[in-house]
Amino acid sequence: MAEDALAEADRARKERDRLTVPAGLAALSLDALASVAYGPEAIVVVLAVAGAHGLGFTLPVTLAIAALLAVLTVSYRQVIAAFPNGGGAYAVAGAYLGKRVALVAAASLLIDYVLNVAVSVSAGVAALTSAYPALYGDRVWLCLAVLALITVLNLRGVAESARVFMIPTVLFILAIGGVIVLGLVRAHPVTAPSSAALSGSAESVGVLLLLKAFASGCSALTGVEAIANAVPTFREPRVKRAQRTEVALGALLAVMLIGLAALIKKFHVAPDPGKTVLAQLTDAALGHHVAFYAVQFLTMVILALAANTSFGGMPVLGGLLAHDNYIPHLFALRADRQVHRYGVLVLAGASAILLVGAGGDTQKLVPVFAIGVFIGFTISQAGLVRHWLAERGAGWVGRAALNGFGAVLTTVALVIELVSKFTEGAWLVCLAVPMLVLLFERIHAGYDHVGRVLGLGEIPAPAIEQQALVVVPVGAVSRLTREAVCAALSLGDGVVAVTVVHTDEDDGAAEAALTERWRAWQPEVPLVVLHSAQRSLTRPIVQYLNRLAREAPASPGGYERIMVLIPEVQPHKVWHRLLHNQRGAVLDRAIRKNTDAVVCRLRFRLDQW
Repeated sequence: MAEDALAEADRARKERDRLTVPAGLAALSLDALASVAYGPEAIVVVLAVAGAHGLGFTLPVTLAIAALLAVLTVSYRQVIAAFPNGGGAYAVAGAYLGKRVALVAAASLLIDYVLNVAVSVSAGVAALTSAYPALYGDRVWLCLAVLALITVLNLRGVAESARVFMIPTVLFILAIGGVIVLGLVRAHPVTAPSSAALSGSAESVGVLLLLKAFASGCSALTGVEAIANAVPTFREPRVKRAQRTEVALGALLAVMLIGLAALIKKFHVAPDPGKTVLAQLTDAALGHHVAFYAVQFLTMVILALAANTSFGGMPVLGGLLAHDNYIPHLFALRADRQVHRYGVLVLAGASAILLVGAGGDTQKLVPVFAIGVFIGFTISQAGLVRHWLAERGAGWVGRAALNGFGAVLTTVALVIELVSKFTEGAWLVCLAVPMLVLLFERIHAGYDHVGRVLGLGEIPAPAIEQQALVVVPVGAVSRLTREAVCAALSLGDGVVAVTVVHTDEDDGAAEAALTERWRAWQPEVPLVVLHSAQRSLTRPIVQYLNRLAREAPASPGGYERIMVLIPEVQPHKVWHRLLHNQRGAVLDRAIRKNTDAVVCRLRFRLDQW
């Protein structure tokens, strides 16, 4: 009963460290929600080349993006149900499109996760330096400070970080909602947009321009997949909570995008180098006073915190890759509070390198942003089509058609993104994805080799007892030597002590003294004296062990296993360790590298003697 109560208490504690629907929105949806700060502007910047007439297509393009968002929301809701262990596009592709395609999806998503952290942090800091220009020169350090803060919060647990982020997330949603509602009810803007005077038609609005605007605006859809990638981080029932979070995200993002697009059309907002589109809309709807600055501050905070989406999704994806032997297994390990610590730290480190390399400049990172996630979108949609064709359950035709349509849309957006941004940095993604896939496959081949050698998955031969000889390196006759010899006698069938002396006159007396004390002690264990002309400790012992390995099986005792027991003292205080030599560590490395002996470092704590 007591064990059952403890197990239940442990399960309840683990569940508390997982996400609810509101916490899931705060922890995993900030990337998508914060994209309203730059998604609509990306559309406007493209359409502005066609003048005022081109800007009139902002709302239709946004409606098309919202339609794609609806398809993706429904699709990832299906992914959550079909793959409750997370992984998103990687899991879908692995089941229906083959491992190579799954690895492409995983590589592209990993790249996008890292880029999302770098872009979100740098964009948030850019908003701060725009308000306080004196900080511009320190933007790289500010980026690293924000990144360090988010990393620390995530090391405390995704649920812990979600609680911290929940308040700014709710305030940001309310602020954008207030801008949209007040803007729509006003007959005239409180402050006229600074670029409202744009007029004329610089060129006709063609299909290619609309497609480019659609592809650019699709940057607002990054982060939609994060919830499906991180289903295991939700509380029970995980699938239902994750699905509700996905639907809530899709609905909120669609409403905000369409609402802002409607305001852009109503107030005739155009790009302004000195003022973002969102800032112009806020000025027009609320006026240039405290509310304006509050919305800008919230935007800055949300952009910086949007990086948390990657910290929620990438470690889970990394855990799945590690479980499948495509990245080191340590990425599957979880610390307290269900944290994939190594995934969090690697994500932070890679993002820090990008931030430093780009000098904290968002514009140097944006050209390659969102390409990776659209690769994942396309693969996920295509995989679900195969899923419905294989399952053929109720309503499978409509679902397959919906996912097929989504795959076409995301493929078109991906191609346009790659073509239009290739020379601006998209080529880096085209290079990085296959390199990562190759790395995954090499790691997998390495694990396969280890598995074959160890016979993993096979029933091994019966266990048999082997005769073992324990070798104990000693340097003096002391209490430490006695403890080591006692331990060796309990471990092996035979025990031999070895000591190394140097062939010069100074060590001659030391050798005689040691052998005399050994005879006086009479431990009934032979002492072998090894001589070294080069004053080397490790070489004579390694040579002796290799000679034993050749001769021991044929000796009268027939020893089949050689063990080395290295006795060491462990001081009570850490700094006392500096007072002791490191011969144990030196011997350990040399013996493991150059022999097949089993090494055991036997530490004795001085505070317990």
